[in-house]
Amino acid sequence: MADEVRRAQQALLAELRRDGVVKDERVLRLIGSTPRHLFAPELSLFAAYQDRPQPIGHGQTISQPTIVAMMTEALELTGRERVLEIGTGSGYQAAVLAQLARQVYSIELLAPLGDAARERLARLGYANVEVRIGDGYLGWPEHAPFDRIVVTAAPPDMPKALVAQLAVGGVLVVPVGETDRAQRLIRLRKTKSGVLEEDLGAVRFVPMVPGRD
Repeated sequence: MADEVRRAQQALLAELRRDGVVKDERVLRLIGSTPRHLFAPELSLFAAYQDRPQPIGHGQTISQPTIVAMMTEALELTGRERVLEIGTGSGYQAAVLAQLARQVYSIELLAPLGDAARERLARLGYANVEVRIGDGYLGWPEHAPFDRIVVTAAPPDMPKALVAQLAVGGVLVVPVGETDRAQRLIRLRKTKSGVLEEDLGAVRFVPMVPGRD
């Protein structure tokens, strides 16, 4: 089994390098070593390492490896950052971030997904990830400000609470758009004089859903 996993990981890494979308070799190596199949145990090994999104239940997906790599690269992590992730899902993106940042705080709206991800991340040794069940639109004010924020579902507009919880000098990466056909991946940089937005291209994410009172 270990040899099969290694071959699947190497094939995925070779595909990402061949495509050339992501340049950061640190990120590529993590995509090639993080055990994606353990974050989607219901999938076959072949499906887990395909470069495409896959269902994980509750109408959610584990993101395409290329997208995970793109968003991670866009955060420009140095190892010192405190990162807020909105949309824990399976925990796969959090696992990648945990290997590049000092601390990861992750919020999941759906309790079954969040509880499973918390247990999975702890079992696999990602000790610098904290998961809570809650409304991602509200962020995590108790731990703000954050050096980096990444959102793994698409809100129709830039969430104001998340921008407010971003530290000056920080970076927010979020897909924004009303429908999956009109979503753009936005990188926002917060400066002392305001915010700067950069369009990183078209993407397709599940909608970001607000919590219910």
